[in-house]
Amino acid sequence: MSDNYEQVFDDRVPGVEEHEATAGYLSYTIGFALAIVATLASFIVAQTNLIWAPGVPVGLIVLALAQIGVHLVFFLHLGSDRDSTNNILALAFGMLIVLLIIAGSVWIVSNLNSNMMPM
Repeated sequence: MSDNYEQVFDDRVPGVEEHEATAGYLSYTIGFALAIVATLASFIVAQTNLIWAPGVPVGLIVLALAQIGVHLVFFLHLGSDRDSTNNILALAFGMLIVLLIIAGSVWIVSNLNSNMMPM
């Protein structure tokens, strides 16, 4: 009875085999460890004098891009296979929309600032 219960109510996605499920746990664990390392490294870069002061923003940007890459590869499973092409295109379109919103907001605010009457 319990064997049938485990076969019917398994917590894997349909179509995922046992070895793929354990590889998923390993992938999540590696991604989690790399995300923690990148976060700790960014705190170290920001709060110590290990890097020359003008280079701190560049170091933080590099670590932020590395963490974005870790999240995309290990948690969102975006890769170079054929199945993830639509996901990559959707991500690129979303990034384009966010970029347009931010750039438009900065443009509008700077235009409003330049057209204000002096006090």
